[in-house]
Amino acid sequence: MDLHMTELERDIIREILNIGLARAADSFAAIAQEKVLLEVPSLDIMPGRSILDKVNEFETTHVIIQSDIRGDFNGTTLMFFSGQHVQRLSRVCLRMQTADSIKIDEMQESLLLEISNIITGALVTQLANILKAKIYGAPPKAPYGNIAGSLQNLLQSKPLVQPLIFSVITQFSDKENSVELPLMLFFDRDTFIKILEIIRTYDFLDGQAAS
Repeated sequence: MDLHMTELERDIIREILNIGLARAADSFAAIAQEKVLLEVPSLDIMPGRSILDKVNEFETTHVIIQSDIRGDFNGTTLMFFSGQHVQRLSRVCLRMQTADSIKIDEMQESLLLEISNIITGALVTQLANILKAKIYGAPPKAPYGNIAGSLQNLLQSKPLVQPLIFSVITQFSDKENSVELPLMLFFDRDTFIKILEIIRTYDFLDGQAAS
């Protein structure tokens, strides 16, 4: 049976993520050397087939960085950097003039790992503080090979995995346009149930139900 969120629960989770990303943006700005806006415009629960199709699409156009969530919650994050992100961050942070490409060298990979560590670390810390959970993020890694195939094996061997998907919009202060920085957050079913149970105990949810 699929798990579902109400619109209010979806809004609460989105706000929790936005708070975490606001703190991550401050650290990210120190690397990017200018003001950075990170926000979550969308958050969805997706079936296994849809998530595999999405990862397949991103694999050819983005550099993928993965970090596991451990402790009271069990999950995994995938962060996808486009060629635009690689080009921009390489120029600002590494003083490298590069093409808009996802072909990266060792220095660029280290930079993306550090940025992923900052952003996902801030999210995990925020989730831990708000949800009163003992969780931590494992060191990020840049997996190679067929990521979608690995995920397919995970979804087949652990059918209780419930992908919770959200995208993050990254906007630099001197840019008029925004660039999407997709993030995928996977929780197993037990973790997802825990999160929803915690959120449903919030006072303002009770007040909403009573109104």
